[in-house]
Amino acid sequence: MRRVIFNQKGGVGKSTITCNLAAISAVEGKRTLVIDLDIQGNSTQYLLGNKITDSDKTIAHFFKDCLSLTLFGNHQSGLDNVIHETPFPNLFVIPSHPDLEPLQGRLESRYKIFKLKEALQQLEGFDCIYMDTPPVLNFYSQSALIAADKCLIPFDCDAFSREALYTLMQALTEVKADHNPNLEIEGIVVNQFQKQAKLPRQLVDELIAQGHPVLSAMISPSVKVRESHSEAQPLVHYAPHHKLTDEFRALHTEIHSH
Repeated sequence: MRRVIFNQKGGVGKSTITCNLAAISAVEGKRTLVIDLDIQGNSTQYLLGNKITDSDKTIAHFFKDCLSLTLFGNHQSGLDNVIHETPFPNLFVIPSHPDLEPLQGRLESRYKIFKLKEALQQLEGFDCIYMDTPPVLNFYSQSALIAADKCLIPFDCDAFSREALYTLMQALTEVKADHNPNLEIEGIVVNQFQKQAKLPRQLVDELIAQGHPVLSAMISPSVKVRESHSEAQPLVHYAPHHKLTDEFRALHTEIHSH
């Protein structure tokens, strides 16, 4: 199963949701891969403790290879050579790299938008794949949406997020119609949800009333998230008995029971 976590609004918790769901999958015995397509590299840092300086061992190297043609066709090596083990059993990552930025224009002009999907179809040995994306509908997020089976949308309970969500839904509808008819919007993940506050509850109720696929498992705000980032340990390892970890477990169970 290939999932993409995407929202065009920044700061909604894409990397946190990506890495924590992937870590839970790995703990449950599923061989799990995270692909970090965001130039900021937050998922890379969260899972490895640092960013990768050697671009030959990152997703940027894969995309560079997509641009390398010989008389005998494309000699790209696929994704196998850029997969890193994390310190956590069953959990692997393909890191991001700043070289993604200058590559983007060339990849677009050469129409390499399906290369990630083709490479993932050839990749063997993983039960779950989670793709973290930049907070913009660009070449990399579109590549992930085209390659994915399902899309999770983080939503962080403010009025700006609600407006951004309408634009996002339209963009996803277009990707589905034009490039990936099998893409399923798996649900909206409500993040930073304060149960006692009026506005978050009101916003969530509005989304549900409008027919949006809001998932019932919601993620509360907590300093534990920042602590786990700082320690480069997803919550299931950093604070296995914390309430927030239980919320991520509930979210993981909900999406895997569909």
